[in-house]
Order: sequence, then C-alpha cells, then structure tokens
Amino acid sequence: MAYSGALVEVLKRELRSRGVTYAQVARKLNLSEASVKRMFSRKNFTLKRLDQICQLTHAEFSDLARALFQEENLVSQLTLEQEREIVSDKKLFLAAVCALNHVGFEQITGIYDISRAECIQLLTRLDRLGFIQLLPNNRIKLLVSRNFSWLPDGPIQRFFNRQAHNEYFRSRFDRPGEFQLVVNGMLSKISSAAIVSRLKRLAREFSDLHNDDLRLPLTERSAMSLLIAIRHWELQAFAELRRKRIVTHTGS
Repeated sequence: MAYSGALVEVLKRELRSRGVTYAQVARKLNLSEASVKRMFSRKNFTLKRLDQICQLTHAEFSDLARALFQEENLVSQLTLEQEREIVSDKKLFLAAVCALNHVGFEQITGIYDISRAECIQLLTRLDRLGFIQLLPNNRIKLLVSRNFSWLPDGPIQRFFNRQAHNEYFRSRFDRPGEFQLVVNGMLSKISSAAIVSRLKRLAREFSDLHNDDLRLPLTERSAMSLLIAIRHWELQAFAELRRKRIVTHTGS
C-alpha cells in the first residue's frame, strides 16, 4: 500500500509537470472530475486506468517506477555534523539554499558577491557532504528528496530561532502574496491532531508548487518562506495571573 501510494504521488507530479489537469484525466477515463479527484485522494487505481493516465503524460509505468526508486534513494534530512558544517559558513549556507531553490551556478555568481572560483569551492564542499552532485559545466544536481527538511531543533533551525526568527517577523505582512494570522482557541487532542495533519498537507502543497514553478525563469520567481506552527502556549502575562496550586500533604 505504501509503495502504490508513493507511486500515485509520482504520477500526480508528472501530471502537474506536463500541465495535465484532472479535467483532462476525467475526459480520458470518461469519468466526472469529482470521481478522478476522489480516485487520486484514495489512491485507488486499476492497472488499466493507471496505463490510460500514463498515456496522457507520454510516460511508461516503468518511468514512474524508476522515478520513485530514484526519489526513495535521496536524502530527506542531513546529519547533525552536516548541518553544523553548512551553518558555520555563511556563503556555504547560501550556496545550499540556492541549490535547494534550483538557482544555478551562473545565477549564484551573478546575483551574489561570490567569484566563480569561490562558488566552485562551495559547491564542491556541498558535493562532498552528499547534498548535491557537481556535474560538468558547473551544473548542480540535488541529492535531497522533495520532502527534504532541516533537522528538528538542529543547527539550522536553531540558527533560525536565534537570528532569522526576528528578521522574519520584522514585517507588516501586507505586501502582495504575504499573509499572517494568529488564531487562539482550546482544542482536544483529536482536533489538534487534525490541524497538524492539515498543516502537513499545506507544507506538501507548498513544496509541490515550488517544484511546479521551477519551469519558470528566475525573474518570475521570488524567495518565499512559509512558517507553519502550532503549540501549547499561553501568553506569559496571562500565565502569571493563574492561581497558584495549593499542595496539601496528609500524614498517616
């Protein structure tokens, strides 16, 4: 089930990359668009339907399986030591983020005050770390998966909390494409788990859109950061007003 579900995800990405819509899939299968969406959501396909959808993308089933195999062998997280090395060097960190955003060698040296020789050195270090593969003509091949993330409470997340966090929130979030919302409430464990699940889906959608937009020139894309968080929390000023619990001891 896990394998077939992952295969469907590869198929969905293939459809997006080819610009094939659910409506087109519905016409091909002689189904309603709602039925197609439900089929993808439930990851419930017959081999015949899978083959028909592959025809829309001009791909073979073996192509999907090969893409899935390659993706499963990519890195989803770095080690603690790898993150420490990356975050310890500002330019190396920049090169890693550029690689994650599929910014190429010529663009890095054109946008930032980094010489070609220095950029090659930085990319070579990332290659040694297993983060990328530096190909001939300074082409960059990412070796991390589409769901790659930094280590929870790792060196890079701690860097963000220590330095970038304040920079990030030093904004009114009122420019086009920006949005901030703070919602307070009291939820049960079940409701909290449901929200977390939806936030994870949103993060995957952000990643999917990021990969879809890689086809666009760099001039039509801009660096965006999505921060998703939910936690047990009460404003300290409120917490200080809570009544202190009185602990009583009974003797035998």
